[in-house]
Amino acid sequence: MGKRKHQFVDLNYKPRKKDLVCLFRVEPNKISIKEAAHNIALESSIGTWTPVGTQKDYVNKIGARVFHIVKKNKLIKVAYPCELFEGGNMANILSSIAGNIFGMKLLKNLRLVDIEWPKKIVDSFPGPRHGIKGVRKILGVKERPLVGTIVKPKLGLKTKDHAKVAYDAWVGGCDIVKDDENLSSQNFNPFKKRLKETLKMRDRAERKTGEKKVYMINVTAETSEMVKRAKMVEKAGGRYIMVDILTVGFSGLQTLRKNTKLVIHGHRAMHAALTRNKKHGVSMMVLADVSRLVGVDQLHIGTIVGKMEGGFKEIKNLSYEMKKQKIKESSNKLKQNWRKIKPVFAVSSGGLHPGHIPYLIENLGKDIIIQAGGGVNGHPSGSIAGGRAMRQAVDAHLANKDLKEYSKNHDELKQAIDEWGYTKPNAKK
Repeated sequence: MGKRKHQFVDLNYKPRKKDLVCLFRVEPNKISIKEAAHNIALESSIGTWTPVGTQKDYVNKIGARVFHIVKKNKLIKVAYPCELFEGGNMANILSSIAGNIFGMKLLKNLRLVDIEWPKKIVDSFPGPRHGIKGVRKILGVKERPLVGTIVKPKLGLKTKDHAKVAYDAWVGGCDIVKDDENLSSQNFNPFKKRLKETLKMRDRAERKTGEKKVYMINVTAETSEMVKRAKMVEKAGGRYIMVDILTVGFSGLQTLRKNTKLVIHGHRAMHAALTRNKKHGVSMMVLADVSRLVGVDQLHIGTIVGKMEGGFKEIKNLSYEMKKQKIKESSNKLKQNWRKIKPVFAVSSGGLHPGHIPYLIENLGKDIIIQAGGGVNGHPSGSIAGGRAMRQAVDAHLANKDLKEYSKNHDELKQAIDEWGYTKPNAKK
């Protein structure tokens, strides 16, 4: 090593099918982009900052190779031989391709934009146990978007009141009720008691409505405790768990996936610490790939509308640049063909209300879970009316009826539109 200045750059290299290929956006710090690319590949594979006498010729054969540089757009592609990674070990893979390289002084900014995964690595992971079809089968809903809510306020409710909010939302028409991401097992609402009381309300709501209902209880905790809680949910007759996938870490998520047969709802709390700065960090598309491989059945993707950061192009028209293939919907990233790896249900949540539903369906498709916390529980007539308004909005759009026109004969929807407004399906964002 060290005999050639840019040893890890080979613009004539043709990636092999078994290479893992990363697309990076690079801002060098007082060096050329070629020099920066060389150091990224070096640091993330077999190299170090200075030549070492312990380097063997056979090691050089599995070094990463920069094979594509676009100076104008500051984009580079790096091919990593799959021999560099342990199959089925996401922590190991990310430690290489998204590890020390983000802290190098040679770079002002570095963004991991996308990954092309080789078959050998994809096949080493289990993927979702249920996926879109499995979730639809559990709920008995074949085509329409699923409608859900989050218990609000997110923290502070006592268990009895928490369960009542869930019941009202289910009776109103919500398929799903979810804990918020920061509710675990606080003294005012302990996990075991909340599980028992809320599932009791779920069963009552099913008897009243004749529909299947699910409760996504948050099991986020230390890994062994998380597994313990998941087993508790199974034993109690729950069908779902939710987990904050980034704060528990992908190893914790892998352990959870291995130890439960329940549907896993992946909440992306903390993702913006990695994804929001478009010049640095890791894209949501990469996190979506990783989450799907590890095995979540559902994953938050953003809203376009609503309160969370993330614009139209990012969520709907993200370009899968690695293959020069345009992806029309961010949810399509969760459904690309990975053979045995099932598609993931995309979840839109964050500042949503019934007036957003036509826009979301039109732009994100029917394979979407639309969750409204305040948009259900903040309804002027309460949570039951909020759930009704959500379902009415779905029914109206699927019947090709204008929401405002439809609302004239549906009081709950009319109140929601009067309170929060209406975003037309073709509105430009």
